[in-house]
Amino acid sequence: MTWKDRLAGTTAPELAREIDIFETQIDLKKQGKVEDRLFAETRLRRGVYGQRYDNGQRHDGVGVRALRFPAETLTKGPETLWDAPGMQRIKIPFGGLTPEQMGVLADISEEYSDGICHVTTRQDIQLHYVHIEDTPDLMRRLAAVGITTREACGNSVRNVTACPIAGVCREESFDVSAYARACAKFLLGHPDTQDFGRKFKVAFSGCQHRACGLVSMHDLGFIARTRWNDGVPQRGFEVYVGGGLGAVPYQAKLFDEFVPEQEILPLAQAISRVFARLGEKRNRGRARIKFLLEKLGIEAFRELVLAERAALPEDDRWTALIRDATMQAPSSPTPAGVGPSDAPAPGLRSWQATNVYAQKQAGYAVVTVTLPLGDATAWQMRRLADLARRYAGGDVRTTVEQNIVLRFVAERDVPALHRALADIGLGEIGAGAISDVTACPGTDTCKLGIASSRGLAGELRQRLSAKFEGLDPAVQGLHIKISGCFNSCGQHHLADLGFYGVSRKVAGTTVPHFRVVLGGQWEKNAGSYGLTIGAVPSKRIPDLVERLTQKYLSEREVQEPFRDFIGRIGKQALKPLLDELAVVPPYQVDRSFYSDWRDPREFTVSDIGTGECAGQVVSRIDFDLQSAERRYFESQLHYDRGDYRLADDTAYAAMLEAAQALIRTQFQDMSGEPDTVVGEFRARFCDTEVFYDVYAGAKFAHYLLARHADRDRRYSQERARLLIEETQLFIEAAYACHTRLLEKGPQGRIPSMAATPAAHP
Repeated sequence: MTWKDRLAGTTAPELAREIDIFETQIDLKKQGKVEDRLFAETRLRRGVYGQRYDNGQRHDGVGVRALRFPAETLTKGPETLWDAPGMQRIKIPFGGLTPEQMGVLADISEEYSDGICHVTTRQDIQLHYVHIEDTPDLMRRLAAVGITTREACGNSVRNVTACPIAGVCREESFDVSAYARACAKFLLGHPDTQDFGRKFKVAFSGCQHRACGLVSMHDLGFIARTRWNDGVPQRGFEVYVGGGLGAVPYQAKLFDEFVPEQEILPLAQAISRVFARLGEKRNRGRARIKFLLEKLGIEAFRELVLAERAALPEDDRWTALIRDATMQAPSSPTPAGVGPSDAPAPGLRSWQATNVYAQKQAGYAVVTVTLPLGDATAWQMRRLADLARRYAGGDVRTTVEQNIVLRFVAERDVPALHRALADIGLGEIGAGAISDVTACPGTDTCKLGIASSRGLAGELRQRLSAKFEGLDPAVQGLHIKISGCFNSCGQHHLADLGFYGVSRKVAGTTVPHFRVVLGGQWEKNAGSYGLTIGAVPSKRIPDLVERLTQKYLSEREVQEPFRDFIGRIGKQALKPLLDELAVVPPYQVDRSFYSDWRDPREFTVSDIGTGECAGQVVSRIDFDLQSAERRYFESQLHYDRGDYRLADDTAYAAMLEAAQALIRTQFQDMSGEPDTVVGEFRARFCDTEVFYDVYAGAKFAHYLLARHADRDRRYSQERARLLIEETQLFIEAAYACHTRLLEKGPQGRIPSMAATPAAHP
């Protein structure tokens, strides 16, 4: 019997029908009857991604594990969708899992993937190295236990996230789980969510002050609130819109201080309709709802949404889905305890301090299972399912910190559960602490990855775990988050110490680097974002973490949080430390800098020539781009001092300088007057699409063009912060463009324009 036959009658007919349609589309695509662009969005909306391939190995942060797929399948990378496996994302609304679902995830990870279930920073599960022809059967097996991959990717409403301890938190207003479940079900496949220009992310939080749902970084966020009317409590939500990370992070804006619970679904529908109608469609770099908010302003946006809400036809599901979801919530804790355990495993006390949280229900605890880099093997996932049945009544959640929590564990059973977790290799301490490093897939599997985020995360995790108990509690509580590129999938903007991958040319060779982002705020639902202060070679990041934390401990004021410390001493005081670590030794002196963490390969070693260690030839563009970096840094100092106008103007000047640096590689005698610089840059690098030939080049070019066109600039703190972020990305793109031109050789320099002004308006 096929999985298609087994699914019949076990789930909603429309879900089975959708999978059948997707399977047909795959067949039509193989026959060349479906346009590439259309099929790409079709498969993405089913959670099916292409992925990156290098040498047929996956770097798991601990070692290099060979795949079960033949190396020859992967070495050259897939030329078409069918040449090699990809990635399957699986939606887990609010992170809620059952032991039965965990067992199916374990089975399909072994049968269709590499045997690893990866928890993402949005509470999803991802499987890598999945063949697209296997995905329909994989989806049917998931559907049979109530899991869908629909709209896990693409221009759609992504997984609805929520606080993993909702319902058991001692400080929450009320349990938001039912509301997150209802919202996920209501928006899934809704007609009003099918015409977005980009993705749309929703989150729920039970309180204001903890990280919980990270509402401030979401397109639409809900924070639970209770108000009293004539002595009667009324549930509702504080609603935020227009947040988002990505290359330039935006803080969500307050839409309404209190929206009654029965209004949250129609409000979400009205916001979706406005976004679908007015959101950008052509320029993907400006297509998130945060840009629509920036364009309209929160007041005008609110008026449009409220008008849309008033025009909506009544829908019984607005209240029915919340009522049904509330009825599904557990009404009482599991029976207290399963009996005495053997002698405690070593390290129980330390583990309890970081991984066990006392619930508001007396006698019960939440246990966080620390997953190294978010990974659990199929065998571990099955054992976790068994432990969830035995000790937690099957109540399981994934977390945005890439871990798994077991809820309603009787306190008397905690020692036995710890021993059982240690027996399967999941008894590590430090959940949510400095050693629990968050990382996106990076260069392991992501096509956009620039540096090995997982490799660096694995190295930091290993070093910090080894000395965790000896660290000062103030350092233990810090957060480290790493992204392989600027897109912030590792949420580096929210970390105390954040890093994202970039690259630099050193003596003609590409060297992996990470941009350093300091001072983000994880708490208060992603209360504020950090700013970058420079780039450091990948191999020097562990040294930087050690020196920064030592400096914090030796120079902080009493009870001063790390974020406040960074703000107080300022970036000027940190720059010498970064400058010292930014030096890359010549290849002949130390080859380790020319490869990334946990990756045995070297970066473009073939183009290294014999040279003198005493000196190197440095081109003018290297000096010019460094000058742009200096001016960018100065803009941050002006920002820190509260001079937002000067910060804004200096950041703009830094972009002009970076653009001029590129232009001078073709036209030495150009004027530095802004109109001339922008005109030459547009003609030589935008109209020719030379600048667009690097990651997100079109979007980053827009940052300069838009700022230059803004002749009646309105200065503000927020605008200055956004422009500073955009400037740093523009400079990185200038570096990448220069590197690409060097790799192309003389033909990349556009010789017909090399010595004369470009023709431009």
